[in-house]
Amino acid sequence: MLAYKRVLLKISGEAMSGELGHGIDPDIVGSICDQIKKALDMGVEMSIVVGGGNFWRGARNGHKMVRTTADYMGMLATAINGLALQDALEARGIHTRLQTAIEMRQIAEPYIKRKATKHLSKGRIVIFACGTGNPFFSTDTAAALRAAEMDSEVILFAKTIDGVYSADPKVDPAAIKYDEITYMDILNQDLKVMDATATSLCRDNHIPLQVFDISHPENIVKILQGEKIGTIVK
Repeated sequence: MLAYKRVLLKISGEAMSGELGHGIDPDIVGSICDQIKKALDMGVEMSIVVGGGNFWRGARNGHKMVRTTADYMGMLATAINGLALQDALEARGIHTRLQTAIEMRQIAEPYIKRKATKHLSKGRIVIFACGTGNPFFSTDTAAALRAAEMDSEVILFAKTIDGVYSADPKVDPAAIKYDEITYMDILNQDLKVMDATATSLCRDNHIPLQVFDISHPENIVKILQGEKIGTIVK
């Protein structure tokens, strides 16, 4: 039995690079797409928001640039990742549409809510790239926005860490992992799960967030089957 029927999967750029630390690891992308295919075969309607941090992180890499220029460069990086995902999914026989918030008509559809919803209802995977199309907004915010627009029941937040902790577990060995936490607690404790704009948007639209470790891609299917993995944010 499915725990969720319509979901949005947020994949960070870092997750797509695997242990390489940069660029795209075809084996990692392939294993993620294998699990997406299983989810689709189970009857799940899935859209994906992809980040671009494996190529470019606007605020960090472009610290000597005008912020808007750096952010637009980051949006282009997400389009590269979106094309890679689309290629890997279609190699597995999955009908896929890539939609971008910045028009790139030669390689993707422009984002149109009604078209995206229709694709989902026909069993297609829809990949959203270029964030919201606006500088100063992260792909986390894009994930929250698209989840609200698509009437997604949950955001599956794929990270390189297995949940939400009271501190960075890579730095603080005493960090406590939460099985469940509220959006208000995340804001009050300034936990770096997603940026404050995205957190508030999820809270205001009552969209739960499931944070899990994407280095074990099978977690995607396990969550859809109702297993308690990672951290649920409500």
